[in-house]
Amino acid sequence: MEGSDFFQRAYDIVRQVPEGRVATYGQVARMMGEPRKARYVGFAMHSSPGMKGGVPCHRIVFADGSLAPGFAFGGADEQRKMLEAEGVGFLPNGKVNLRQYLWEA
Repeated sequence: MEGSDFFQRAYDIVRQVPEGRVATYGQVARMMGEPRKARYVGFAMHSSPGMKGGVPCHRIVFADGSLAPGFAFGGADEQRKMLEAEGVGFLPNGKVNLRQYLWEA
């Protein structure tokens, strides 16, 4: 597993994702210059201090717009609730509408 430097770099990017937008694990990895480490970004999000630490990890989704199963910060439905509270819209299949809500850094 990557060291805390990797995690901190991931958190720094995720802190930039504005309210009402989402980014993908792969997008964060590419922005870090680590395009093959999307899974490690996932490990970082799972280990993050969450909103208490200023890391809006709920804004990070899979490349197809699906949400993390069993979201680490309050259960499976919490990520969706947090995103909806920020105005993020979902498709009928339950995935985030990436065409409309994907962050363009």
